[in-house]
Amino acid sequence: MNETQQAAFDAALDALPLVAILRGVRPEEVEEVFDALVAAGFRMIEIPLNSPMPWKSIEKVAARCPEHVLVGAGTVLTAEDTAQLARLEAPLMVTPNSDPEVIRAGIEQGLAPLVGCMTPSEALSAARAGAKALKLFPAGRLGTGYFKDISAILPPELPVFAVGGIDKSNMSDWHGMGIRGFGFGSNLYRPGRSAAEVGKIARELVAEWRRLEELHTMTELFEHEGDQ
Repeated sequence: MNETQQAAFDAALDALPLVAILRGVRPEEVEEVFDALVAAGFRMIEIPLNSPMPWKSIEKVAARCPEHVLVGAGTVLTAEDTAQLARLEAPLMVTPNSDPEVIRAGIEQGLAPLVGCMTPSEALSAARAGAKALKLFPAGRLGTGYFKDISAILPPELPVFAVGGIDKSNMSDWHGMGIRGFGFGSNLYRPGRSAAEVGKIARELVAEWRRLEELHTMTELFEHEGDQ
């Protein structure tokens, strides 16, 4: 990543660590959907490589991407994929699994790997290979208790995103367990859903994240005052 992209990634992790997953999006609709997500406040947008003509869609949104927004690919499986992302200046690299070779290739290309994992072994392998963040998947099926158990052995400085089965209704449960971000797939976008509807859902998700962060800050403040 260049300095601007690195700053955008750091700011997104700090202020609004939400990833929009546009699985199945088509090149002819991607710009309108992308614009709706950016207007709603999303700063990280992923186009999975098992979508129709994914590289064309990534090229389109990368060309119109504001400096504070990161775009890239999901379902990144090969070093060749990382090289293509670098050529398109689309630094967000989301994998479904923990493959150290692919992670290192992404790092060498200057990308930001958000690495899929389920087990402690996968998570720690991804961390050693240089992952910028972890993606716990399928989070909805594993549950918050599972995350609580494995988080005890994860590097505390490495953000973990919950992905799979996450929507506005259960964000609070995960946030309360210390999850640092979310990825939203079919609950946010699915083929056939209009850009206007995607934008409406996106605004609700952003508002819920901000509400949870404000509540967390207030709770910490009250606890600190109580300790004095």
